[in-house]
Amino acid sequence: MSQRFEFTELRLAGLHIIDPKPIEDSRGNLTRFFCANEFEQLGFKRPIAQMNTTLTKQKGVVRGMHFQCAPHQEQKIVSCVSGAICDVVVDMREASPTYLQWHSEILSQDNKRSILIPEGFAHGFQTITKNCSLLYLHSEFYAPEAERGLRYNDPQLAIEWPEKVTFVSDRDKSHPFIEKK
Repeated sequence: MSQRFEFTELRLAGLHIIDPKPIEDSRGNLTRFFCANEFEQLGFKRPIAQMNTTLTKQKGVVRGMHFQCAPHQEQKIVSCVSGAICDVVVDMREASPTYLQWHSEILSQDNKRSILIPEGFAHGFQTITKNCSLLYLHSEFYAPEAERGLRYNDPQLAIEWPEKVTFVSDRDKSHPFIEKK
């Protein structure tokens, strides 16, 4: 049992919510963001290859759904450090019993919650406030040749975005729909 985090496993195998347990005193608090020893128990065993941030200024913007193909699949830890988002992941592992199922979670500066996304998942989010900043930890380097995406409004996924979609980049609008099998 962790003294610094509460880990909650979700219904999509390997997907976890990370709730930090701050240490507080009269000065304020200290919150641990990452611990390789503790996160290894969740399956995050590879070193962090990259850390990235995003800033999205408008409410209702959708970014995603992005992933990298083998051999460049990556694990991610995603946190919202300002504002609030609806974070969405889609299981892209064809052998998984939850293949093409999605899960959403509210991440915000107030709840300080993070999500650990295993390899084989597409990821995206919608801003539910203005001025949202995210911090990403990646286990793999960005490989443009391995980059793929799903359409945010694919009817086979039927993702329920909480806000009216106000903007999607041309790149994200151009992702293909999933082919029916």
